[in-house]
Amino acid sequence: SVVLTWDDLLGIGGEGGFTFIQKYTGFISPGVFAMFLLGMFWKRTTGTAAIAGLVTGFLLSVVFNNYAPTWFGHENFLYTAYLNKDGVYEIPFLICMGLSFLFTMIVMVGLSLLGPKVNPKAFELDKSMFKVAPSTLVLIVVTLLLITLIYVKFW
Repeated sequence: SVVLTWDDLLGIGGEGGFTFIQKYTGFISPGVFAMFLLGMFWKRTTGTAAIAGLVTGFLLSVVFNNYAPTWFGHENFLYTAYLNKDGVYEIPFLICMGLSFLFTMIVMVGLSLLGPKVNPKAFELDKSMFKVAPSTLVLIVVTLLLITLIYVKFW
């Protein structure tokens, strides 16, 4: 019975489950991705900036997904909103995610620049950490080629 009512329960019949999952995963992922990138590759990132990035990413995703076309118009230099099946303007979810990520990065960099110049809790990344054996590199290339071939075949 779950299989038969799944469509009605989540309201994903028209757009499909994948789109539904991607759209709502996009509320969390911009902040998490910005926090990961800056936290991993920029020593100056602070804990305050990381927390603010998570919150900002979520809030911006909500704004771009639900309110931006009404507040800022359905077309501007950042996005173009399209009419959905209900006649309401909405921004494509990948654009929402990209804009949320961009502005979250800006907020995190700004907050980190206001903090200490050297983060005593930052760990050092050494180039030797990213070296792989030749056999591993061959496996990576073969895997990427196979994925590319499958992707091209079923596109």
